Amino acid sequence: MVEEKRPLKGADGGEGGAAREARGPGRRLHGAIAHKLGTAILSGQYAPGDVLSGEVAFAEELEVSRSAYREAIQVLTAKGLVESRPKAGTRVLPRNRWNLLDPEVLAWAFAGEPDVQFVRDLFELRAIVEPAAARLAAQRRDKDDIRLMRDALAAMRRHTLATEAGRAADRDFHNAILNATRNDALQTLSASIGAAVNWTTQFKQRARALPRNPIPDHVRVFDAIAAGDGAAAAEAMGVLVELALEDTASAMTRR
Repeated sequence: MVEEKRPLKGADGGEGGAAREARGPGRRLHGAIAHKLGTAILSGQYAPGDVLSGEVAFAEELEVSRSAYREAIQVLTAKGLVESRPKAGTRVLPRNRWNLLDPEVLAWAFAGEPDVQFVRDLFELRAIVEPAAARLAAQRRDKDDIRLMRDALAAMRRHTLATEAGRAADRDFHNAILNATRNDALQTLSASIGAAVNWTTQFKQRARALPRNPIPDHVRVFDAIAAGDGAAAAEAMGVLVELALEDTASAMTRR
């Protein structure tokens, strides 16, 4: 007999949290349920191998329709978090099956307390990809790329990274670098890299202000790319990512 997990609890520890969130303005119902379940899986409330409550029980618990719950499970299935089989129920898949670079999955990971190793994994990925991308961007950028990077830097200075507008500009800056590589494979990583940059920056500011201003690090990357100096661009980007990891690690140890 398959053992079912306990009903999902809301962020405040009470039951029915997803139902309240689902009724919030501007959110599609099944998206809200997927968010609640995805956050629970990424936070470890449901572990790989665990079986979610049955469709009927979950729909009643969350006070939503069964069709909305099924659509939410389809979202989680598409992202590799769960699989559903007749009579076996919906089971959480092993972590190596999860699409961890999906921007929505990254958002779920940082909705609670992200796993320390996962944060380090993200920065290792950035340390591999972004310096190489900066080198290529320095070699292949054109005037439009330079303009986009310059505009993003100006917006970062104007709004600061403590605001959503500033963080959006930060994402635009990194996205412009990836696009300037003229490498289609690298460009497909832009959404994932952008989401990683966004969520780690937000995470660093949850308990206190940013420990230092990272914008000068971005300026050094920009200056090297604008000058067409691939080696200097790669080095500057490597330093940027390394310092961002140090800031994030510091934020995690203070929590």
